[in-house]
Amino acid sequence: MSGASINTQARASHGDAEFGDYFALLKPRVMSLVVFTAAVGLLAAPGSVHPFVAFCSILFIAVGGGASGALNMWYDADIDRVMKRTQGRPIPAGKVTEGEALAVGVALSGFAVVMLGLAANWVAAALLAFTIFFYVVIYTMWLKRWTPQNIVIGGAAGAFPPMIGWAVVTGGISIESVLMFTLTFMWTPPHFWALCLFMKSDYKDAGVPMLHVTHGRRVTRNHILVYTLLLAVVAIGMAFTGVGGPIYLTTAVILNGLFVAGAISIWRRNEEISEADGYKREKGFFALSLAYLFLHFGAILAEATLAPYGFGGW
Repeated sequence: MSGASINTQARASHGDAEFGDYFALLKPRVMSLVVFTAAVGLLAAPGSVHPFVAFCSILFIAVGGGASGALNMWYDADIDRVMKRTQGRPIPAGKVTEGEALAVGVALSGFAVVMLGLAANWVAAALLAFTIFFYVVIYTMWLKRWTPQNIVIGGAAGAFPPMIGWAVVTGGISIESVLMFTLTFMWTPPHFWALCLFMKSDYKDAGVPMLHVTHGRRVTRNHILVYTLLLAVVAIGMAFTGVGGPIYLTTAVILNGLFVAGAISIWRRNEEISEADGYKREKGFFALSLAYLFLHFGAILAEATLAPYGFGGW
């Protein structure tokens, strides 16, 4: 065990952990996106469930997402100690031990899957279990440290929540839920690669083979542009499905126009000209990517909410 790890364990053993430290293990900001997209999937699905069942289902999906975060922090504790962006997390900060994070993650995973199965149905529960497995084992333990395509494949883990929400109501999978999955899946690489571009050497210092570390910043910019163009096709195409409509189409056209323009701006950047200008473009594109997904799912929610009143849907 490294000296840093020993010191961390020693500090954490002094009983300094508070409720907020354990809550931070669940990655609440990531969990909020899980909750929102799952809720949209549930509300956009044909049919309905009792409001209490819907509330409990979203709660258990959130707990499952948080459990994934805790298990990710447990396994990635060595990386988190090196990267400036993650040094304040509970384990590297010495608030929670790695063993405690593992126990929290395993316990909450089992609780969330079983309770979702009992509250809703076992198809939704199976999708939640697979999501946790995919994020922790396939992405965190395998892909993240092995291939520069880690975030491309691993992005599937964050794309499952709307499918889970949809399955809570329908007990199955449909083209609409698959397209909501695809929207999030295709959004993840340009979103995350933009973050990598302005995080400088964090991933290189931690030995994580992100695309900009293994293939350079120019190749990363090329990939951002390609994935953004493919994403635009998926996003706008969704307007003509059962979850789309004029509200969604208008939102998608405007957002994807801005997103493609931002990707082109990053792609055209000359690395030799101005680092400050490049940093501003990359950070701006990343900020736009945060609003991008929220507004797309917000438009899907608006279509589902207003359709019964004749304002949404085709």
